[in-house]
Amino acid sequence: MRVADLRVLLMSLVHQTGDTRWLEPPYTPCRDVRLIADPSAGLPEAVQSDLRERAIEVFSQPSSGPALTNPDDQLMIRMMSACLGEAVPPEYAPAIRDELGFTDRDIHWSKPPEKAALVGRDVLIVGAGVNGIVLGAKLGQLGIGYTIVEKNKDVGGTWLENSYPGCGVDTPNHAYSLSFGQRYRWSRYFSLRDEIQDYLECCATEFGVRSHIRFQTTLTGAQWIESDHCWETELEGPDGKERFRSGYLVSAIGQFNQPRKPTIPGCETFQGEAFHSAHWPAGLDLTNQRVSIIGTGASAMQIVPSIAKQVESLTIYQRTPQWVRPIPDYGESIPEGAQWLLEHLPYYVEWFRFTMFWRYGDGLLPYLRKDPDWPHPERALNRVNDRHRQEMVDFMSDQLQDHPDLAARSLPDYPAYGKRILLDNGWYRALTLPQVHLITDPIDQITESGILTTDNVHRSTDVLIYAIGFEMMQMASRLNIKGRGGVDLKDTWDGDNPTAYLGMTVPGYPNFFCLLGPNTGLGHGGSAMFQAECQTRYVTACLVRMIEENLASLEVRRDAHDNYVARVDKEHQQMIWSHPGMTTYYRNTRGRVVTVMPWRLVDYWEMTHEADLSCYHVERRTTRTTR
Repeated sequence: MRVADLRVLLMSLVHQTGDTRWLEPPYTPCRDVRLIADPSAGLPEAVQSDLRERAIEVFSQPSSGPALTNPDDQLMIRMMSACLGEAVPPEYAPAIRDELGFTDRDIHWSKPPEKAALVGRDVLIVGAGVNGIVLGAKLGQLGIGYTIVEKNKDVGGTWLENSYPGCGVDTPNHAYSLSFGQRYRWSRYFSLRDEIQDYLECCATEFGVRSHIRFQTTLTGAQWIESDHCWETELEGPDGKERFRSGYLVSAIGQFNQPRKPTIPGCETFQGEAFHSAHWPAGLDLTNQRVSIIGTGASAMQIVPSIAKQVESLTIYQRTPQWVRPIPDYGESIPEGAQWLLEHLPYYVEWFRFTMFWRYGDGLLPYLRKDPDWPHPERALNRVNDRHRQEMVDFMSDQLQDHPDLAARSLPDYPAYGKRILLDNGWYRALTLPQVHLITDPIDQITESGILTTDNVHRSTDVLIYAIGFEMMQMASRLNIKGRGGVDLKDTWDGDNPTAYLGMTVPGYPNFFCLLGPNTGLGHGGSAMFQAECQTRYVTACLVRMIEENLASLEVRRDAHDNYVARVDKEHQQMIWSHPGMTTYYRNTRGRVVTVMPWRLVDYWEMTHEADLSCYHVERRTTRTTR
C-alpha cells in the first residue's frame, strides 16, 4: 500500500466494504490539477498512514468479494467528486459507469435473429487499426459477418507504421486501452510504440478478429448499387483485383493514415537518405551522422531526445514553436508494487483509469473555451488558460535558464493548447546539447547535400527526416467512394472540407460509416480508444435496428446532417482552435476546424449511445436478400 494512489485506494475501499465514510473527512482528497497527481492526495501524513493501515486490514481479511460492484448514479457522482477533490457534473455518472465496466455497454439483439435475416448484412471494414479491431470484435459478438481489408502485413494501423525512435503515447496507457477484454500489463504509464503494437496484436487475437482480415489488400474504389442496396467495391491484393459486395461499408482508416509529402523546392534533388518520420527505415544507424529534421510537432518532439546523443549533429528546422507540458517521470517504469495494486486490488485499475480519463480529457476542456470578458485574448483564452500558459513558460525558462537565445526562439506567441498538446520527454534538455541546433529561419530550398535557409546559410546533412505530419483533410474520401448517382465523396467534401453527422454518416452515402471521421479527433485530450468504443456502439446499434426491422438502407437526412455540422461550427467558434493567431492542422484551407470535436467526451458518449433512426431516410426490404 506504500505506493498506492490514495485517491484510487479510497474508491477500492468503498467497493470492498460498501462503506461511504471513506468519502468523508478526514479522508477527502485535495484537488490536484496536475496531469500526474500527487499520490498522497494532499492528505496529512497521519491520515495517509491511517488510511494505508486500514486498507491493509480490510484487504487482508477473507472475503467473498466486494460489497459494491455497480454504484448507482448518485453514489457514482459522490465517488468521482471525492476521488478528484472537485465537483463532477451528474451527467457523467452513466458514462463513467459504462467506461469502467460497471454496466454492459454493448448492443444486444432483442431476440437472436434467424440466419436468413443476416444474409446480405455483411460488413466490409477498411483498416485494421484500433477502430477496425474494435468494430470487428463487436460485430463478431453479434454474429454479423464482416471482412477487414488491411494494406499492411499486420494489424495496428498507425502504430504498425510509425516505428521511429521514441514513438509512444501521449495519453496514459490505462486510458489508452479498451474497456473490455483482458487487462494488459503495461510496463510504463506512457508506453512506447512496440508495447502498444503488441497490445493491439493481442486484442486482434483475443477477439477473433485476425481470421477476418485480408492483409496486404487495399480498397481501390467503391460504388453504391441502388438496385441491390449494397456496396460493390474493388479490392486489390496479392492475387490481383477482384469485385466484392457487402451490405455495409465502413472506413476505419482514421485521420493519421497518409503521411504528408514534402513540397519544399529541391527536395527531390537531395542525395542523402531522406524519409518521412512515419517511414523510418528498419535498421537505420545514425551513429556519427549529420541529421536534419524538419518540423517540431509531436513526432519530432519524440524523435529528437531519442537520437540527440547518438548523432554527430542534429539540426532542427522549426516553423512554429510548440507549447510543452511538463510530466514528471514521463518515461519511468511502473514499479512492481503499483503493478500489484493495478492487477489485484478490487476496482483499483478501474478508478485509476477514471483519474486518467478526467485529467487527460474533459478536465481540461473548460480552459480551452473563450471568455469574452478576458482582457488579453492575444495570449490566452481565459484566466485559467493564462495560468497554464505561465506554468509552461516557467517550465521552459527553468529548462533553458542558461540559454536565453533558445528560450526566446522556443516561446510560442499563441494561447496554450492552441495546437496539439505535447508532453515533455526531454525536449528542452535535448535542445541544450552542443551538437543540437535549432533553426528558425525559413527554408529556402533543399540541395543535393543539405538545406539552404532564407538567410543564405547552407547546412550540409547526411540524413533528412520529414516530421511534417499527415494529410488530415481527405480522410475516407481518398478511398474513391461513390454514393448515390455515382457522386464521389471527394466532391461531396469539396476536397478539404469533410463533414459527417456525428462524424460518421454522410447524406448520399447509404449504409456507409466512417470511424474517427470529421470532427471526432480529440484536441483537448482523451483516448482514441474511448472514441472507437463510442462509435462502434453507434454503428452496431444502427445495424441491429436495421436487421431487426428488416431495413435495406440507412442514409442520414440532409437536414439532420446540416444542423449537426452547424452546431459543431458554432461551438468551435468558442474554442481555442479557432483562434486567429496561429495555424494548425486542425483547420482546412478556409479556416474551418475539421479534424477535432468541440464536445466533451461525455457529450459524445451520450450522442452515440443510442441510434435515433428519425435522423435517417430508411428503405425497407421487400424480400429477403439472397446475395
